[in-house]
Amino acid sequence: MSTPLILVEPADRRAWAPFAGARPVAELRAGVWRIRERWEAAMGCATHAIMGDLAVGFHELDEPATLPAGPIAGPAVVARADFAPSGAPPAAAGARRLVHDGVPVAWLVPEGATWTAPDEAGDAAPIDGLRLRGAFDLLTALEHFLVDDCADFTARPGDPLPPGSIVLGDPALVCCYGALVEPGVVFDTRAGAIVLERGAEVRHGTRLEGPVFVGTGSKVLGGPVKASVFGPRCNVRGEIASSCFIGYGNKGHDGFVGHSVLGHWVNLGAGTTTSNLKNTYGTVRLSADGATLDTGRQFLGTLFGDHAKTAIGTMLATGTIVGAGANLFGGPPPRWVPPMAWGHQGELLNEEGFLRIAERVMPRRDVPVTPERRAALSALHRRFAP
Repeated sequence: MSTPLILVEPADRRAWAPFAGARPVAELRAGVWRIRERWEAAMGCATHAIMGDLAVGFHELDEPATLPAGPIAGPAVVARADFAPSGAPPAAAGARRLVHDGVPVAWLVPEGATWTAPDEAGDAAPIDGLRLRGAFDLLTALEHFLVDDCADFTARPGDPLPPGSIVLGDPALVCCYGALVEPGVVFDTRAGAIVLERGAEVRHGTRLEGPVFVGTGSKVLGGPVKASVFGPRCNVRGEIASSCFIGYGNKGHDGFVGHSVLGHWVNLGAGTTTSNLKNTYGTVRLSADGATLDTGRQFLGTLFGDHAKTAIGTMLATGTIVGAGANLFGGPPPRWVPPMAWGHQGELLNEEGFLRIAERVMPRRDVPVTPERRAALSALHRRFAP
């Protein structure tokens, strides 16, 4: 039996807006893989629990249990969810801590010992990866990991591309595993591999510029797409660049999305467009519930929390945060949209309305709203709109 892995969530709600309190940081994607999956690959063990007060009560698909902050009895591996390992196993024999650039990011707790808080006791071993300062660094992770993540799939034999496909670059870098590809799709592999997972669909009129990952059951319906990740059961169309759709997202129409992160169950109305570059070409500062965060990034679009929705023609400024459950309509939104916003005039979506929308949307992707999932959705709403 492998040593239990416990992932400790960051406590900074504002830095991790719009996901903090709606989706554990461990369940967000850093490149192709979720942070939890990266830790499991690096340590060779399964996650026993995600620990942190902001994660408690989350339940949706295949995530492990969520626990409030507290002591952890060994044997266990305790790791920070705001660090994304490369996946390479560290040489940790005899170590009590794993460090990155001198900062502890994991603790190896022996049997009979108890971990209570981050410390710097014991021998340390280095681990490769990326420390994440907040939700905006999921885009830094995309840039850091995506080329190698997609290249890893080339070692796994795939299906031949159907006749009528157009490949610019090395055809061996198109990794197709039971996906449907219509004639006329352009695959440009000159900057990285392109991965199409089981049940994915790519329609005529699409140009994929690697590295790109299209997850299980996702559909790319047309348009130029580059350097992006689409988790399971996403439907996308139009120009998309350097963006991460964590899963179950919907962008079924034209409109530009660039350098953006979309949580589960986000729906973008036709013509929704994100600005990802300031007119000054300067770095982007985020406004998160009254706090100002200097990202140090020149390119940054919009961070969409789970269950967020936009009306047709929505125009989003550079560095916008849209909170979980927010519904945008009625004119240009501000750069900070609070969770459960109904429009942007200060009105909030009530719990009954939020649940009603979720119960209509989730079964469309074959995810039933079980009593447990409904309870988790209710808890999510109460957390943001008591």
